[in-house]
Amino acid sequence: MRRLEEMILQKGRVLPGNILKVDSFLNHQLDVGLLDEVAGEFFRLFREDGVEKVLTLEVSGIAVAALTALKFGVPMVFAKKTVSANMSEEKYVSRVFSYTKNREYEISAAKEFLLPGERVLIVDDFLANGKALEGLLDLLRQAGSVPVGAAIVIEKGFQGGGDRLRGQGLRVESAAVVEAMEGGRVVFRSAGPDR
Repeated sequence: MRRLEEMILQKGRVLPGNILKVDSFLNHQLDVGLLDEVAGEFFRLFREDGVEKVLTLEVSGIAVAALTALKFGVPMVFAKKTVSANMSEEKYVSRVFSYTKNREYEISAAKEFLLPGERVLIVDDFLANGKALEGLLDLLRQAGSVPVGAAIVIEKGFQGGGDRLRGQGLRVESAAVVEAMEGGRVVFRSAGPDR
């Protein structure tokens, strides 16, 4: 999406360690209008796939996942990174390694919210090495749910997670794919002749 790419170029910052800081519009302060446009694009891409639920990972993916679920008219579930006293003991659990936090953590979702045979679209803010997405896919596998694909706001293509998962047969659609971050500059992967 051209508008998202322009926002990344205007407001994003490249930090050491291949970190793309976009907290002024995506994962701290939210540009809700932009996220609504991204959700609309996700709806356009997956509207023929019989999406029955949207799944994301807390915290940064929740806003765009909720807007996407609204477009589909379906519930949205977020996998939790923390254990709370009010969460059901009947849950699916997976382990995920966080690239930005450089540590492994447990994610979980209540069994009552992920159902066998249910067609689920995964939505998240970032895709880098693909570990968070693999954890969410593991939850769906345990539930017997059907992943129809993954809709990602920003994919860091140079880290290979998206291409690896596509190679394994998962449909991954990203609103913006960063091909490189060189000398503080962001370079996007070309999506075709309109760029």
